[in-house]
Amino acid sequence: MRIIVCAKQVPDTSEVKIDPVKHTIIREGVPSILNPDDANALEEALKIKDQYPDTVISVVTMGPPQAKDMLIECLAMGADEGVLLSDRAVGGSDTWATSNALSAAIKKMGHYDLIFAGRQAIDGDTAQVGPQIAEKLNLPQVTYVTEFAIDDNMKDITVKRSLEDGYEEIKIQTPCMLTAIKELNAPRYMSVSGIVHACSSEADIKVWNAKDVEVDLDTVGLDASPTNVYRSFTPAPKGKGIIIEADGVKEQAKELLINLKSKHVI
Repeated sequence: MRIIVCAKQVPDTSEVKIDPVKHTIIREGVPSILNPDDANALEEALKIKDQYPDTVISVVTMGPPQAKDMLIECLAMGADEGVLLSDRAVGGSDTWATSNALSAAIKKMGHYDLIFAGRQAIDGDTAQVGPQIAEKLNLPQVTYVTEFAIDDNMKDITVKRSLEDGYEEIKIQTPCMLTAIKELNAPRYMSVSGIVHACSSEADIKVWNAKDVEVDLDTVGLDASPTNVYRSFTPAPKGKGIIIEADGVKEQAKELLINLKSKHVI
């Protein structure tokens, strides 16, 4: 069985700051990490490999050259190979253009049985790329997967999908696309032997450009992206709260009513 995991290197959002003048993200000096939901996707693929050792796991990503560090981390966790699509021609792609580029890369990678991806990336929170890739590859898909089980025939899959008001159980067959959420599992740490192997086997990481994957250049990059970020900003801090002090509940309620009316809330 061959599993492809779509992953993304993202800035650590706990360290992200916004330029107060340009209203853009300040990326300089901000550490990059494996997107958390993608780590859950990779972990589920690794669990399948634990159960069925003949499974081959390939991780594909799109990004600048330094995204190779994330692929090395994935290899250290247990993945077999990595593919980095890195080209200025795909820079600035929105979700639609990104899915065009990644679907082209996946087609070049050849046969696969299952594609895993994280629900969304923490630097965009759109949850669109995985489903768009599935559509462009003409694959059935299930999003927001919180439980996963595969039959010994390696074809029949049963998943539990999280909804706003509950769950639904869905049966699906390979090949298909599944997007993972954090409740699916707890990602493992890199092992010492895995780190040594990953750092000494960079031949397991392929770096492709747009020409290599034969993607239509009119469908990728900033100019081909139908959506653009108007501006980014940090919410203004909330004002200081008001503590109402009065004798008795009735007096407190009366004072609260007066305050709300003065602010035209009621």
